[in-house]
Amino acid sequence: MTDIHSLRPVEAPVADAGNGVTRPRMRGGGARFLTDVIVELGFVDRDRVEQAIDTARMTSTTPESVLVENGALTQTALSRAIAERYGLDHLDLTVFNVDMGAANLIHSGAAKRYEAVPVGYLGERGLIVAMADPANVLAVDDIALMTGFEVRAAVASREDIAGLISRLTRLDDVVANASIESEEAEAGPAEIVDLRDSAEEAPVIKLVNQIIAQAVEQGASDIHLAPDGTQLRVRFRIDGVLSETATVPRRMVNGVISRVKIMSDLDIAEKRLPQDGRVGLTIEGRHVDLRVVTLPSVHGEGAVMRILDKSAVVMELEKLGMLEAERTRFRRAFKQAYGAVLVTGPTGSGKSTSLYAALGELNTPDKNVITIEDPVEYQLDGITQVQVNNRAGLTFATGLRSMMRADPDVIMVGEIRDAEAAQIAVEAALTGHLVLSTLHTNDAPTAITRLTEMGIEPFLVASAIDCVVAQRLARTLCQHCKARTMLSAELLRENGFHARHDIEAYEPVGCARCGQSGYKGRIGIYEVMTVTDEIRKLTIARASADEIVEVAVRAGMRRLREDGLEKIRLGRTSLTEVARVTGTGAATY
Repeated sequence: MTDIHSLRPVEAPVADAGNGVTRPRMRGGGARFLTDVIVELGFVDRDRVEQAIDTARMTSTTPESVLVENGALTQTALSRAIAERYGLDHLDLTVFNVDMGAANLIHSGAAKRYEAVPVGYLGERGLIVAMADPANVLAVDDIALMTGFEVRAAVASREDIAGLISRLTRLDDVVANASIESEEAEAGPAEIVDLRDSAEEAPVIKLVNQIIAQAVEQGASDIHLAPDGTQLRVRFRIDGVLSETATVPRRMVNGVISRVKIMSDLDIAEKRLPQDGRVGLTIEGRHVDLRVVTLPSVHGEGAVMRILDKSAVVMELEKLGMLEAERTRFRRAFKQAYGAVLVTGPTGSGKSTSLYAALGELNTPDKNVITIEDPVEYQLDGITQVQVNNRAGLTFATGLRSMMRADPDVIMVGEIRDAEAAQIAVEAALTGHLVLSTLHTNDAPTAITRLTEMGIEPFLVASAIDCVVAQRLARTLCQHCKARTMLSAELLRENGFHARHDIEAYEPVGCARCGQSGYKGRIGIYEVMTVTDEIRKLTIARASADEIVEVAVRAGMRRLREDGLEKIRLGRTSLTEVARVTGTGAATY
């Protein structure tokens, strides 16, 4: 059995200055508490660490986990402290020259399980292994057995190790290998093969599984499989932006699409009409649902898979990105006993997530919460969720009518699509129920006029609606590579912002941690309008949305662009990104 104190640092020849290696100040300091090391290195002050220790005792977790979750400590700083505690070298894998030959000595599954990856050789028998937890001596022993090398541990951050693991098996390599296997299979005697059997061939199964697994690992929300006549383009939508990941040879296109259809229990013989289905998968211990839509095109049949990964979705109001003033208004509205709260925005702007966050706070044993959705994206414990089924006659309107007879306290309507559903939702809000729903409008004030245009009487709208939230999702700047910049007042005004002075902000750069995009993750931009008495009077008078905007702003509503500007000031996102998602045009620095 390996002892942690025998895991001495890598020798100097591997750790030349400037290649991402940080030497520990002290050797073999494993007896010190990790929190003491964090304070000694100046990452967090003693008072905050003591608070984290108290919180950790109450929540049965570790103080360093509390500090990371609260944003007081970064993953990189934590890994630096771990390295210092054990007297080991710290590796910055975005700078360190990783030997991919060494990295591929172990399977990616084992690397994920141990959160450890070989990154280089040391002499003839030594292997440098970057680990998130060097105290895991069982992992060290297993890697030594798997590789046949003597392991020398170093420490790297969890996010750096995860990023390296995702690079171990590139999708292009999988496509190439699958193509070669497919060619070898086709080299045999010609025979008539059933399409379902051909889709079950190992190369196609491996390829589809790897596409889905890599998309989940990279945090993609959608997988697009689109034929262009010569090949199949594979694209992932990550943080709201599509990027091409790989291409599949033409001879494998039918097999890939058929495999996707088989997985989602669709008719593989029907290629003329769109189909939709759903499949549940377990990837690395995480349950993931896929919503699958097939689309016939002039170049052949394609497919789009929406990835619903509950473990990756933030459903806590404090973590969505709402600033305190907007969060207070929104919470005050949905904590009322009755009335309607609407969330508006384009498709993919995070409306359902905001409603789920609200439901999470409303979901108590003393309330009967019922939802009707199309589809039910995430299943929530303690809530009755109804799936729309148009073929069976279960629409939003018919479902709402039935829900009204089921003694609900809170009703969530996935989307108000027509006048009938809008009428029932408004009536429910007026008869003592709290109604949460979404609507497709560009901003909050327009939601009021949209309902009246649907044919709902203005006096009903004025009485029922208590709050409207408009939102967008903007990409957040990578915290590791963002660069400070100055935005002139003139540039801000050109992009539709009201600014009198230059402001300090940040711009995207790009590094290995963010895939050279300069962004990692997304944050919400919000516009929360509380319906005041003055706005109710304007609603009854059928006033325009512009008139409602003026009154709402005077009452304290912050417009989408203003909220975006505040997040630019805070260094969370960039001017270019806010301009993109709010439709103010492309910002230029």
